[in-house]
Amino acid sequence: MSTTAISFRLPKAASQGFQNASAYDTHRPSYPQEAVTSLLSALGLLGKQNTKILEIAAGTGKFTELLANREEGFNVIAVEPHGDMRGQLTGKGLKGVDVRDGHAGRLAVEDEEWADGYIAAQSFHWFANEETLKEAHRVLKKGRGLGAIWNIEDYNKPREWKATTTWEEKLNSWIYSISSDGQPRFRDGQWRGALEDQQLFALPLSEETVKWMVWLSEGALWSRINTLSQVAILEGSDREAAVRVFKEALQSPDVERNEKGEIALHGVTYFVWTKKLDS
Repeated sequence: MSTTAISFRLPKAASQGFQNASAYDTHRPSYPQEAVTSLLSALGLLGKQNTKILEIAAGTGKFTELLANREEGFNVIAVEPHGDMRGQLTGKGLKGVDVRDGHAGRLAVEDEEWADGYIAAQSFHWFANEETLKEAHRVLKKGRGLGAIWNIEDYNKPREWKATTTWEEKLNSWIYSISSDGQPRFRDGQWRGALEDQQLFALPLSEETVKWMVWLSEGALWSRINTLSQVAILEGSDREAAVRVFKEALQSPDVERNEKGEIALHGVTYFVWTKKLDS
């Protein structure tokens, strides 16, 4: 299968919403070690020396850093189409990581069956479609795995998931109310349909979750919420309303604070994986 150029334009929600790549890198969380280890094990990469990993939409490198710092000595090609985010990642100078401009439909990897693993962290929902799955199939070795992983705060969860607290549920409802840019998010679940309606990768999907809680100051919590693309682009009265909703939610009686006044934020790391089927 040869590579075919696919028309690509970074969605406005991403180009503008992730414009402040430095803030994204500062305030977005890393991934629990338990989840990373489980995903690598599921993909057959755990403990395997010098294997090749293709990370798609690597962003500023929140997951890439974890791969680079592992003792396996992975060889990673990190593909990222957003220039500012790619610049943040490149500036980290991560060992064994080759940062490239590209996108999921055209991976900037000419060699077929190059990768021992394909991973999309916090991103697969942006490009889950037939074309990108074909490209993933092209670059993966026979029988190797595709994995997608997300950190999902309770305020950004799917509707059907139960939030830990009422204040996080209030923020979740608000985020749904402003999500009108037409771009798919993890919480919408469209990405799952793309994976379940194809014949290139094994079904059913395997999945796992790791729950977590983190203490954040009120300012840090607001900064993290603002790393969501649809929140980052709010202006004028819409931004004023967002601040008002945020402050009202934190008046809820079940907001838990520690001795420093930091707030307990709840979430889950969710990941799925599947294996390439032979053509």
